[in-house]
Amino acid sequence: MNDEQLLRYSRQILLTDWDIDAQLTLGNSTALVIGAGGLGSPVALYLAAAGVGTLMVADDDVVELSNLQRQIAHTTSSLGQLKVASMAESVNAINPSVRFVPLERRLEGEDLHQHIEQADVVVDCSDNFSTRYAVNEQCYLQRTPLVSGAAIRWEGQLCIFDYEDDSPCYQCLYQQGSDEALSCHEAGVFAPLTGVIGSLQAVEAAKLLAGIPSQRRGKFLTYDARSGEFRDFKFRQDPKCPTCHQSR
Repeated sequence: MNDEQLLRYSRQILLTDWDIDAQLTLGNSTALVIGAGGLGSPVALYLAAAGVGTLMVADDDVVELSNLQRQIAHTTSSLGQLKVASMAESVNAINPSVRFVPLERRLEGEDLHQHIEQADVVVDCSDNFSTRYAVNEQCYLQRTPLVSGAAIRWEGQLCIFDYEDDSPCYQCLYQQGSDEALSCHEAGVFAPLTGVIGSLQAVEAAKLLAGIPSQRRGKFLTYDARSGEFRDFKFRQDPKCPTCHQSR
């Protein structure tokens, strides 16, 4: 680590339980972020600022005017641009030493498998259940830690899955076909809420990448932006889960 890097990350290196070795581990790590929107924006910007080595971001969408209310990686000048291209510019402006890999598509099948295989952690910032189930399944099969977040209306959620021993997976929490996905353009979303949840995702992802084990196994965090209340719930592996239990 050179003098410039030591100065850039100095306030982080001063932390208890975070030293130069942790910073170097983060700098040699790879994160895969699924989605470059409201949650993916703070995730990518904070991981870049913190010093992640490689940041792969997958999204097939373009920047629209209605996105700018909450998707802080994009600006008015980004309108019509692919979100991953716009995000690449923002990440480079914050920390040009980060290797940004734009994936201008929705990852599916073998493509999804291969990119999760390259990642040390996956951060799910998607907005639909089909993607979330597919990401969870591949992360489980490869034992790649998954940081999952969601935000809609006034409510946000956060879960971390490490797939160790008898820990639950995403499908233990949400059975496939039991919930109907709502999008922000149908239900609305409070702009700063995505920043809160996305920042929490970045916190957990950065710790995992630096080698700090998650303390949130089997815990489900919710945040109500209207009341300002956080609530923590414990949940266990579903003995009927087709992903993590029946396949063991």
